[in-house]
Amino acid sequence: MQEINALDHIRMDKSAFSTDSLDNESDEKLYWLSRTPVERIHSVEIMRQIFYGYNPLTTRLQRFFEIAELP
Repeated sequence: MQEINALDHIRMDKSAFSTDSLDNESDEKLYWLSRTPVERIHSVEIMRQIFYGYNPLTTRLQRFFEIAELP
């Protein structure tokens, strides 16, 4: 299984940022609707790694066991 660290392949373009009033309508929704589903999922994965970090040693799925008592 190949580990994917999306943060290794991105760079931030600091010249692309701007500020605006919260009262103005944003074109953000139109931007994301113009992206392909793959690009959207990739962006969500980048944000997940930024917020929660990326550690290849802990990226496995957790297993849950339940003990059932016999009647």
